[in-house]
Amino acid sequence: MFEYELQQSRSAELIRRAEHERLVREATRARRAARRAAAHDTAGAESHTRRSRRYRFARTA
Repeated sequence: MFEYELQQSRSAELIRRAEHERLVREATRARRAARRAAAHDTAGAESHTRRSRRYRFARTA
């Protein structure tokens, strides 16, 4: 009987952990999408050239 209860407890813990990880992934996706949308909205207003701000090659010492 004790092994069964132990297995049930472990199963419930794994289910809780999986649900938590799903929520974390969902929140991360939502933040990333919001960041992309904000960057997309401001990119057109700020820049009027085709060239990006970053240099193509790293600076030399």
